[in-house]
Amino acid sequence: MDVVGRVRTTTVAAALGLAVASALPAAALAAPVPQPLPAYRPADDAKPVEGKPSTADAPRLQAGSTYADKIAPGDRVYRLVLEQDQSNVYVSAVVRPAAGAKVSYGDGIQVEIMTTAGRSCPDSGGRAGFGYDPVPISAVGVRWGAEDLDCAPGGVYYVKVTRTSAKGSDPREWPLELRVQREPGRGPGGPTAAPSAWPSGPAALPGTEAVGRGGGTGFNDARALGAGVWRDELRAGQTRWYRVPLDWGQQLGLGAELSAATMTKPSGSASGGLVVSLYSPFRGLVSEKNTSYDGKQAGVTLGKTPPVAYENRFSNDRDVQHASIAGWYYVAVTMGAKAAEFTADGTTVPLTLRLDVAGTPGKAPAYKEEPAAGGFGVGAGDREAAQAGLTAPEAAEAADNASVMRVVAGAGFGTGTVLLLVLGGWILLGRRGRGTTSA
Repeated sequence: MDVVGRVRTTTVAAALGLAVASALPAAALAAPVPQPLPAYRPADDAKPVEGKPSTADAPRLQAGSTYADKIAPGDRVYRLVLEQDQSNVYVSAVVRPAAGAKVSYGDGIQVEIMTTAGRSCPDSGGRAGFGYDPVPISAVGVRWGAEDLDCAPGGVYYVKVTRTSAKGSDPREWPLELRVQREPGRGPGGPTAAPSAWPSGPAALPGTEAVGRGGGTGFNDARALGAGVWRDELRAGQTRWYRVPLDWGQQLGLGAELSAATMTKPSGSASGGLVVSLYSPFRGLVSEKNTSYDGKQAGVTLGKTPPVAYENRFSNDRDVQHASIAGWYYVAVTMGAKAAEFTADGTTVPLTLRLDVAGTPGKAPAYKEEPAAGGFGVGAGDREAAQAGLTAPEAAEAADNASVMRVVAGAGFGTGTVLLLVLGGWILLGRRGRGTTSA
């Protein structure tokens, strides 16, 4: 092609481009493309496993471990080998639908502990269902080795995880995260009945100035919080996760608020526009509440939890049952996807969390072993992580750095230098926790 031909071709292409651009609305040309919402962060130490549809070749799960699998509608079966030591074993199953997946109230996940005879252990099953959005949900199955004589003997047990699916819902496989936690048996003389009464009433939520804390994507990177007022941001369809250490005898009061947003629809409201869920240290749902959102101020306040007590597990109230062990309690706050009808694409809405932790830490039950190995209890490190606003990975990193500094100090560095280095690491991690994100 000669020079004149190339010039003609370029001119025609440019003219066509201008014609197409002029035909598009100005808003379409200027509108930014919303970034995808952050995905759930799996456990860093999760081991791959493949559950089977029957017990014949069910893979073994071990206490203290986390596993990664996938599940379609139907059953997945796994194997446990348990001791006759009066320990309680909790198996949680967290299912994560794909972004935008269609779910309904008929969809959910159920976990059941069974004997080799195929009989369900009494009160072992737990179920979780979806509300308005395809957010991560968790169900827990329990082997009550301390209270249930039928399933106390040592030996082989099976864990059956069932995904139910309504007609027309998303049929694809979804990621499944399994976590096995063991609570040691307790000594003689402990409580065997539910508490007859406990301090109830509305929580005294604080009204101090808010401090920025960006939430995580799930249980594994939930941002640590303590009593106070915390600020974050949410987008339609997004869930932010936080964790709060609750010791024996303590109660949690919790409120969440969505501020007004730039409205794109003059009337109506989105059901489930703000959902607040509270989970136990073994990932069982303690309580949940939701309200609609129409682009204006909205808020939810959960009822104050009962004081954390071993005997709560004997209650007939599920909300009381799951406040039965000390440890990290998890808070999930969701801004419903339908709220996008009232907010501009990609717009973040300010979220305010108000937390009250009431009660003086009490004495733990007389366990036969240290429960911390199972992920239970509250220690000094947990309180420090809450004060600094660290996720579990950040807290582990800080602990590793502190260990290295102790080794370095033993090798001859001055104490002042070591302290400066350790404090510098804590400050850096604390800044990560305080910074809110709009992703």
